Amino acid sequence: MYYVYFIRSKIANDTCVGYTKDLRRRFKEHQNKYPELLYYEAYKSEKDARKREFRLKQRGQTIRRLKERLKYSLL
Repeated sequence: MYYVYFIRSKIANDTCVGYTKDLRRRFKEHQNKYPELLYYEAYKSEKDARKREFRLKQRGQTIRRLKERLKYSLL
């Protein structure tokens, strides 16, 4: 499985979008920033995960809609 994730840093109060094959490992790599996993999506295909990550990073409207869906999780 491949994962597209949305993580918020508790220290810097910024968000990070990415994709990985090992979500637990990637989360541990963010430990120095005290991350909070807000959302993730799972895909069988790496190509689908990369495409979704690209859309979230490149299209402001897509990330804006995701943030609207996660409105109360982001508080």
